[in-house]
Amino acid sequence: MSPRRSYDQYCSAARALDLVGDRWTLLIVRELLAGPRRYTDLHADLPGVSTDVLASRLKDMERDGLTSRRRLPPPGAAYVYELTERGRELLPVLQALGKWGEGELGERRPTDAVRAHWFALPLLRALPGEGIVEVRLEEGEFHLHAGAEEGPVYGDGPAPGAADARLVMDAGTCEAVARGEMTLTDAVRAGRVTVTGEGTVAKALREV
Repeated sequence: MSPRRSYDQYCSAARALDLVGDRWTLLIVRELLAGPRRYTDLHADLPGVSTDVLASRLKDMERDGLTSRRRLPPPGAAYVYELTERGRELLPVLQALGKWGEGELGERRPTDAVRAHWFALPLLRALPGEGIVEVRLEEGEFHLHAGAEEGPVYGDGPAPGAADARLVMDAGTCEAVARGEMTLTDAVRAGRVTVTGEGTVAKALREV
């Protein structure tokens, strides 16, 4: 395990960056907001990270109290990583960073990797109300836990139970919302998002 590096500055921002300022750390947090993940799953959804760097970051994050590691019972018998309560407190930090970086997205480049669930946090910021929301894109399907105070914030695939709302949109619409060029409610009003369901989120979106 690498020794902790520090800016050695008596400043809360500097202290925070001592923990999460290394390359890949906050993106690992983004992935773990979906709940417990195996190392192989994390590596698959963080294209570009080397196995050595990912292993090192995970060890550092466990040492610093941001993540924990546990072994799944049989038949899984694999180790998974998950955020601690302290690590989950980084959600609003990631949301603020994502909001600040909307203007940097631009059009998707040919070299850009993409995963459907990378749109989870931008859509979470855009949802009115609370509940479980399924989202279907060309790249795949995922679900959101809007307003959840604990547990996973999102997950791949359909919702584990009944969804309060289901959203279907094309990639261009989702990217426009992620870039801040269009609000989700404007996209619904323009007929670019299909909304079904009877939960508060679905009703709020249909009433715009």
